[in-house]
Amino acid sequence: MRTVEEHQAVVDALLRALPEEMVPLAAAHGRVLARDVAATVALPGFDNSAMDGYAARWEEVSRTPVRLPVADDIPAGRTDVVPLAPGTVQRIMTGAPLPAGADVVVPVELTDGATDVVEISNCPARGTHLRAAGEDIAEGAVALEAGSPLGAAQLGLAAAVGVTELPVRRKPRVLVLSTGSELVAPGQPLLPGQIYESNSRLLVAAVEDAGGEARQLHFVPDDVGQFLGTVRSEVATADLLITSGGVSAGAYEVVKDAFRELGTVEFAKVSMQPGGPQGAGTVDGVPVVTLPGNPVSAFVSFEVFVRPALRRAMGYTHPGRLHVPARLTGPLRSPAGRRQFLRGRFDGGQVSQVGGPGSHLVAHLARANCLVVVPEDVTELPAGAEVDVVLIEGALQ
Repeated sequence: MRTVEEHQAVVDALLRALPEEMVPLAAAHGRVLARDVAATVALPGFDNSAMDGYAARWEEVSRTPVRLPVADDIPAGRTDVVPLAPGTVQRIMTGAPLPAGADVVVPVELTDGATDVVEISNCPARGTHLRAAGEDIAEGAVALEAGSPLGAAQLGLAAAVGVTELPVRRKPRVLVLSTGSELVAPGQPLLPGQIYESNSRLLVAAVEDAGGEARQLHFVPDDVGQFLGTVRSEVATADLLITSGGVSAGAYEVVKDAFRELGTVEFAKVSMQPGGPQGAGTVDGVPVVTLPGNPVSAFVSFEVFVRPALRRAMGYTHPGRLHVPARLTGPLRSPAGRRQFLRGRFDGGQVSQVGGPGSHLVAHLARANCLVVVPEDVTELPAGAEVDVVLIEGALQ
C-alpha cells in the first residue's frame, strides 16, 4: 500500500511544466508568470507631490507665518513645468511633477489657499510630501517574479511599468470522463438502480478552479472496448485525462480492465480515506489519473493528488491549498493506518465535522469549506484538540 506522499510523487512526475505563451494584460488575470518581468520605466517616473498644496523652498517658508506670490499652477499631467523662482511658490496637485528647486510641499490645509499671494501658517520638515523618482521601483528592476500568480495588484503593477503583455504558462487542457452503466444524465428519468452522473461536473469545476481548461467527455458504460475507443479518439489533444469510477477491486471495473490491457497505467491502494483505490500512468503518451467513483472520494483525491500537480505544471511556486491549525468543536474517530480527510466547517479558528466519513455523502461535502486531516497513527481526538485543516471553497469568505 502506498503512502499519500508516494502517490503524490507519482502524479507529480506525470505532468511536466507547461509551455510558455505571451498574453495581453487583459487575458492574464489568474495566470502564472513564466519568467521574471522587468520594469520598463521607474515608479514614480519623476519627482512629484504627495499632497495638494504649494511647492516651495523650505528655507523660504520655514519661518511662519509667511506670504509669498504664487508663480504658477501645476496640475497632475502637466508636462512643461518651469523651475521654481526664488521667493515664490507654485500651487501643485497630488501626483503633479515637482518643479526644480522645490524641496517641500506645504499642504493646502496649512495655508489660506490663495492663488495670487498665499499665506503659509505652518511648514512641515524639509523633504515632506515629496515622492522621489524610482522610490517604488527602478527602471530595469524585476517588477514581477516567475511563479507569481497574476491578480489585481500584479496586473496593476505591470500596466504601471509600461508592460503590455506577459509571459505565462499555458493553461492545462484536461479531459474528464466518468464511467458506469448506472449513470444517467441529470434531468432524465431514472430507472431502478440508476443514478444521476455528477462526478464529471464536479471534476470539471475543480479543474477550472485550479486554473485549467476542462472538457467533459460523455460518460461511458462499463464496456472496455467503448471506453478505450472514447479515450483514444479524444486524448491526443489533452495534457491530462482524469477518469472517475471503475478502479475498485470488484467486477465490472472498466477503467482498470481497459488500462491493464495497455500496460501503461499502474493501480495502487493508498493509505487514505476516502480515496483508497487510485491509478496513474499514460495512455498513448498522455498522462492519466484514475480516481474512485464515489463523489467524495473523487473530490478528495483531486484535491490531494491532481490539483497540486496541475498547479505545479502551471508554474505556481506554492501549488497547494492553504493549511491552518484549528480546534475541534467535538470529538472524532479515525481508522488506524489510514490518513483521514474528513469534511469540516472552519470558522474563527475552530472546525466542526460535517457529516460522517462515508464517501457517498455529497450533500455534506457541499456544506463543507475545509478538509480535516487526521494522521495515520491517530484513531481518536477529543474536543478542543488541534488539527490540520485544508481550506477549500469559501473558507475565507
